Amino acid sequence: MRHRKKFNHLGRKTAHRKAMLSNMASSLILHKRISTTTAKAKALKMYVEPLISKSKVDSTHSRRIVFGYLKQKEAVTELFREVSPKITNRNGGYTRILKTGNRLGDNAEMCIVELVDFNETYTSEKKSAVKKSTRRKRGGAKKADVATEVKAEEATDATEEVTKKEDK
Repeated sequence: MRHRKKFNHLGRKTAHRKAMLSNMASSLILHKRISTTTAKAKALKMYVEPLISKSKVDSTHSRRIVFGYLKQKEAVTELFREVSPKITNRNGGYTRILKTGNRLGDNAEMCIVELVDFNETYTSEKKSAVKKSTRRKRGGAKKADVATEVKAEEATDATEEVTKKEDK
C-alpha cells in the first residue's frame, strides 16, 4: 500500500530531484538565503529541516548522515559550526518562505527561502542610526555653523530674560 507517500516530484526523475534538492540545501546553508519557485521551496523545506535538526547533535554519526544528503564538505562544516549553535533553543521551523511575486518569463510564483535566525531585520533589536554627514560643495558647513550660532544666541537671550524676571 502507498498510503501517505504523496509528495511533489517537481517534474523530475528521482536522481535529478535528489541532486537538485541537495544542491539547493547546500546553497541555503552556505548563503543563508536563496530565491526559487514556491514549489521547490516547499520541497526544500521538507528536505533541509530534518538535516538541521540532526546538526544539533555534533557527533561523527550525525555528520556522516548529513553528508550523505548534502554531499558538500563545506556545507556540512558550515551547518555544524555556524547554523547549529544559533538554533539550539528552537524546536523546529528553521526556514522561512517569503513570497516575492511571479517570474516574468513563465509567470511562476517565486519566493525567498531563508534560515530564520540569520535574518537581521527580524532578529536584532533596532540600533540607533548614526547620521552620516553629507559633504556638499557650496557652503553646507557654513550654513550649519550659522544655524548653531543663531540657536546659541536665542538660548542666551532666553536665559537673560529668565534672570531679569527673577531679579524683579
